[in-house]
Amino acid sequence: MINAQDAAKLTGRDVYGSNGEKIGTVGHVWGDAAGSPAWASLKTGMFGSKESMVPLADADMRRGRLMVPFDRSAVKDAPRIDGSSTEPLAADEFARLYDYYGMSGAGGSAGMATGSASAAGGASAAGYTAADVVEDRAMADNVMTRSEERLTVGTERERIGVAHLRKYVVTEEQQITVPVSHEEVRLVREPITEENWAAATSGADLTESELDIELYGEHAIVSKETVPIERIRMVKETVTDQETVRGEIRREHIEAALPNEQKMDLD
Repeated sequence: MINAQDAAKLTGRDVYGSNGEKIGTVGHVWGDAAGSPAWASLKTGMFGSKESMVPLADADMRRGRLMVPFDRSAVKDAPRIDGSSTEPLAADEFARLYDYYGMSGAGGSAGMATGSASAAGGASAAGYTAADVVEDRAMADNVMTRSEERLTVGTERERIGVAHLRKYVVTEEQQITVPVSHEEVRLVREPITEENWAAATSGADLTESELDIELYGEHAIVSKETVPIERIRMVKETVTDQETVRGEIRREHIEAALPNEQKMDLD
């Protein structure tokens, strides 16, 4: 139901039909004999300055839009008025409107209730939820909420690779120099003296004999043993880098058109 407070804010509002299709925008609001808002003229973008009339008896406001229980074609074919005129409608003009829409009641011309407001854009008006109620209440209080999207960035853990250790055996030539010793025989001739006379003259005067001496020497012996030389451990470390992310966000802009002032865009 459209009341007098709503009627003062209807001028310029978008009008949507019963199938959710936009019909046009409100040009003027007309009152009945009792002064209650009863009719609205719509600018549909057709027929020059002529505006189609639609009853407000079963209309209501949803999210800043005027919703009427008629489709676009029905409103387009309704009796039209001169949108540039501010004169009250004659009784026969109201009669033709009541007859077209199949409404009962006598016509009257109690003048116009007019107001200016910026057109409210949007998609289909189908579905009237609790959010619609909040929006309607905000519009009635002359308040409009502007919203915008924000980027929310988090981190996600994912596998980026595998670190692998493999131990294998290689053979290489190694050369080591070590000292080795051996025995050699050296002949020493000693003269006969008083000290060795007894030893030299013992035994027979002339005999045959042999003397053997074993000689010894060293040689290098190669052996191998396995010894540990170091331990290698894999340790995971967390390294923090800076990564720049980008994303598109949407924000609402509110455009204000005030009397005798330039149009303003509120960011």
